[in-house]
Amino acid sequence: MELNDKIFIAAPMAQVYEALNDPEVLKACIPGCEELIKHSNTELEAKVVSKVGPVKAKFTGNVTLDQSGAPDQFSLTGKGNGGAAGFARGGADVTLTEHDDGTMLTYTAKAEIGGKLAQLGSRLIVGTAKKLASKFFVKFSELAGTTVS
Repeated sequence: MELNDKIFIAAPMAQVYEALNDPEVLKACIPGCEELIKHSNTELEAKVVSKVGPVKAKFTGNVTLDQSGAPDQFSLTGKGNGGAAGFARGGADVTLTEHDDGTMLTYTAKAEIGGKLAQLGSRLIVGTAKKLASKFFVKFSELAGTTVS
């Protein structure tokens, strides 16, 4: 599954980049996130409760950031285990473009799922993924636009 989108954030690029690297901001934006621990500048651990159709699961996973193109571009990869519900793994490439009145954030995300989740059907999975991504970026846009460096 692949998701692509853009969102305009009314904040300077440096502020948006800083928010993308702030575990407290990310925790507040990730739907169902119970815990987000920053082990280093490139390693995070997350615990997220999510419901996809009739399947509700608590995922524990790790995220690795590649900041080699920062602050204009970076990517992340991650994998999570939801026990009997299955697993999810994937990544995203993010590009930030400065504009006079804010920053355009563009992303392409790819994900793969297995276990009970994979049996639910692609329309339900894609619909849920789009809804979760939308919730994340709406909240992120609010918080990144008000974050003070």
